[in-house]
This record gives sequence, C-alpha cells and structure tokens, in this order.
Amino acid sequence: MVSGQPSAGSRLLGPADVRRLAAAVGLRPSKSLGQNFVVDANTVRRIVRMAGVGARDVVLEVGPGLGSLTLGLLPEVSRVVAVEVDRRLADSLPATVREFAPDVADRLDVVAADALRIAYLRGEPPTALVSNLPYNVAVPVLLHLLETYPTLERALVMVQKEVADRLAAVPGSRVYGVPSVKAAWYAHVRPAGTVGRTVFWPAPNVDSGLVALERRDAPSGADRREVFAVVDAAFAQRRKTLRAALAGWAGSPALAEEILRRAGVDPGIRGERLGVEDFVRIAAAADAGRATSGSRDR
Repeated sequence: MVSGQPSAGSRLLGPADVRRLAAAVGLRPSKSLGQNFVVDANTVRRIVRMAGVGARDVVLEVGPGLGSLTLGLLPEVSRVVAVEVDRRLADSLPATVREFAPDVADRLDVVAADALRIAYLRGEPPTALVSNLPYNVAVPVLLHLLETYPTLERALVMVQKEVADRLAAVPGSRVYGVPSVKAAWYAHVRPAGTVGRTVFWPAPNVDSGLVALERRDAPSGADRREVFAVVDAAFAQRRKTLRAALAGWAGSPALAEEILRRAGVDPGIRGERLGVEDFVRIAAAADAGRATSGSRDR
C-alpha cells in the first residue's frame, strides 16, 4: 500500500469502542494524567484536516490514549510516533490499530515514556506535532518538544481553552504571559478553534481549544536560556513595572533600569507590553553590560 493513502479498511472509534477498550485494560481515567478521551469521530476528522499533514509527514502524537486521534492520523501520513506515559495504554495501542486500521498498522511506533523526558526517537525525525495534550502538563510538554525537535515544522494541539488563549495571546492582552512569549520564540502561534466538552469521555470540567503553530527562525542576538530567564522574572510579578520586576534578575532596580534603557525599553512599563524580540534585546543588553564590566575589571 502506498504510504499516505487513506485505507478503506480504517475506521475511527466511537463512544462504545472507547469504553470497551478502556474496560479491556482495566482503565479508570486518571485526572492526574489528564486522561480525557475523544469519542467523537467528526472531531478527530476535523483535527486531522486542520493539521494539514500529508504523506511525507512523520507525526509526533503525545498522549494517544486509546487511539482515537491515532486512527485518524495513520491513513494520512508516513508514520505516527505515539508517546504514551501510561504503560497499559502504550501496550494496548498496537492491538487497537491492528483491529481498526490493519492496512496502516505498520505506520505506528509506540514509545512508552514521559514526553517531558524524551530526547531521542528512532527513525526519521518528526515533522509535525498533532496531539490532544494532557492538560496538566500541556505547556511544558509543548515547549520541550519544540526545543528538542527542531524538525517539527508545525503543530496542532488541543489544550484547555484557557491555556489555548494564553499560548496565542499577543502583547498587551489580558492573558498574555510566559507561555505566550516562550511559544513565540519557536513559532507563529494562532488560535484554531474550540472543542466542546461532550466529545470527551469522561467529559472534562473545562472547555478545550485548538492552537496551531508554524515554526519560525529563533530570534537572534541572545541565548534562549538567558531570554527565558528575563521572561520568567518579568512575569513573576506582572503587576510591577519592569524596573521593579527585573530588579532581582539584574541585581538591583538601578541595574535593571540601566539594562532596560540600554535595550531601548521603557523601565516604567510592564512585561505584558513586550514581544519576544523586546525580551531578546533586554537579554542582549545585559550580556553586553557584563562584557563591558568584565573588560574594565581587567
């Protein structure tokens, strides 16, 4: 069978299928693992369509669970690498795919691991991330994967609606913060729609949202870790001005003001007004100041 061509023998999971598969492995969905399983085939089709993946893509899926989204992806792509922390689900997923999509079962690789800890995947590197991310760790997982796999050209992730809003927020908006800036380091981010609670089993207590990301070149001028340190400090006390919020990071309010002015940033504004490029300039100005001070000391 030609890779990437839909399989006539593939079918998606419905509510009865999900409950049967869960019962077969003795699964009671865990809140601590963020386990809410999609039971609506139309939602799966919508996500796959919006992800824009094709025959050449190697898709990374985090938290495949019982396989709802996995089954929608497999007929469309070259390979799906499914990373699942729950060993029971990881062990049962290949059998589910053989039952529901036997013609494309060989396109699945299952990795039983914590997505926050993976650093190496066998075979061709992933080109796209398409996932219903565990809601309790969605942001750290997303940022870790974008950093670890620079081959990820794009992503479509389903997360808690509040988190989706934060990831896609722009400077100056009420929910703009650390996730917004850090995601913007890696990608152009945009909201991609909402998902109702009734498509899940069990139904979550929160609404869900889709976020689309398209890889961009990382900003130049400062090291990512230094920039992220500035971002963390700026939003740790988000109601304070940058002069006050960055005082601990810089060493004193006076030093923070000196760095900000060198970067061309008003010390009297708050971090929520700055874009990622502004934070890069602040980190670069701090680094230049250290270099100048070091040369004087010598």
